[in-house]
Amino acid sequence: MSPGAVLTRWLAAFALTQAFEVPLYLRAGAGWRTAFLASALTHPVVWFVFPRLLRAELGYWGMVAMAEIFAVGAEALWLHANGVRRALPWSLLANATSFGCGLLIRAVFGWP
Repeated sequence: MSPGAVLTRWLAAFALTQAFEVPLYLRAGAGWRTAFLASALTHPVVWFVFPRLLRAELGYWGMVAMAEIFAVGAEALWLHANGVRRALPWSLLANATSFGCGLLIRAVFGWP
């Protein structure tokens, strides 16, 4: 896959992630900046770093599990640092929603 295609695919996945997670973080009491940056800070790491570091050793699903644990934890810390109460449950809900819906969209539409 060309670098341009990889970037296009990532941007689509990032937009979907934001579409699912930002409204949940806003509902949790985060401001727009905090809600947007939660996933903006973790998504590139999950998408570009974890596959290079862990996929060969852990396989696809092991790598995905570690990446999602990272995302939930890092986003919960970010939310907590920015005054969101019950940050961990909100992060878990947001990430489970975007992950699950992303899998469903990929299964149904083959995208992103």
